Amino acid sequence: MTVAIKVENLSKKYLIKHESKSVQYDTFSETLIQGSKNIANKIIHPFSGKKIDSQTQEEFWALKDINFEINQGDKVGIIGRNGAGKSTLLKVISRITEPSSGKIHINGRIASLLEVGTGFHPELTGRENIYLNGAILGMSRREIKAKFDEIVAFSEVDKFLDTPVKRYSSGMYVRLAFSVAAHLEPEILVVDEVLAVGDAAFQKKCLGKMDDVSKEGRTILFVSHNMGTVRNLCTKAIMLNHGKIIVNDRVNRVVDKYLSYGQELHGVAEIIWDENNAPSCNEVALKSIRLIGAEKKVYSIYDATKPINVEIKFRVKKPVRGMRVVMSLLTTEGVIAFSSTNQNLLNNNELKPDSYITTCVIYGNLLNSARYIMKVHLGIPGVKVLIQGKEYLSFIVEGAGGHGSTFPEKWPGSVAPSLKWGLYAENKIGD
Repeated sequence: MTVAIKVENLSKKYLIKHESKSVQYDTFSETLIQGSKNIANKIIHPFSGKKIDSQTQEEFWALKDINFEINQGDKVGIIGRNGAGKSTLLKVISRITEPSSGKIHINGRIASLLEVGTGFHPELTGRENIYLNGAILGMSRREIKAKFDEIVAFSEVDKFLDTPVKRYSSGMYVRLAFSVAAHLEPEILVVDEVLAVGDAAFQKKCLGKMDDVSKEGRTILFVSHNMGTVRNLCTKAIMLNHGKIIVNDRVNRVVDKYLSYGQELHGVAEIIWDENNAPSCNEVALKSIRLIGAEKKVYSIYDATKPINVEIKFRVKKPVRGMRVVMSLLTTEGVIAFSSTNQNLLNNNELKPDSYITTCVIYGNLLNSARYIMKVHLGIPGVKVLIQGKEYLSFIVEGAGGHGSTFPEKWPGSVAPSLKWGLYAENKIGD
């Protein structure tokens, strides 16, 4: 089988600068005085060789000794927590970033869709960028022209085709960028989670197109935090953590490892973000998600017969209308047990800038005995994804289930609802 990508001993190092804690100027005048002293010292002692450096440098290895092969026609998901090195790996493979050491062998043309702003010239129109990208891929003008109408139709930006792309919204930009990358017939298509910018309908359209591309024998590398999508689209997966490969195997095995990796025995039932690392967009930012049990305490193990209270805090940064919060529970196999939303509560009202708490109760006698993963998604239905759904929490449900049985057995299925049953002697009905 033909190897499309071969990575050997790949590493990528960055130098992070830190301000020295000993250097601190509290006032403008102190800063001005110290700056003047530094200039004076350079004038008086120009050849002293003395260098005053208020910064220290730290080495950060975004990737360390990465090795793998991807065959032609493979559909490979690249997964891992934030900061695992996924985007860096794709940038190095796409030759956007130079590796610090190691080798990459690419067999075929590669088209990358990594982040909004990559690949297009902002001053050029959509039409001009289509031809520019085709030329970069080594295609002739005739080949690009043959695909041109198909690209425009898929992207749905025909009205703005002769407008400079710097005036496009992020959604328009991604639609055109993906359409170009998918239709200009590269042998290798690399897609980061930039698709989260688009609306739900277009995301579905893109995933369908990637599936079609793979059936034509082309290779796909796909980064996503949506494990259901990774399972459905990919046949293999690579999991990264702290710049190293944890597992490289069939997709189901890798996703199962990802969903349980790094979690304590009983799970993670609360997550709190500060403003610097919170999942956010222009309109809204998450603040915290937690599960609350008896006595209003956070637990990671719940009795199957008792309710679980879900609390989601978020901050609205600018007015937003029609937003909804969606919570989904998944099993460790990636199967969605159920999803629920607060859409009816919001009733298409506008949320003004402020901090909000939305709550939900998962009733007792509903969930089966198992470990569950909680995914939270914020968006405007049919319009825009605000914060792409990701798996944030995990917890365990224990007990006999909701069947009224005294035996601690696990029933088939994701949920085990306590339903109302009746038992009557047939000849007594109606008495």
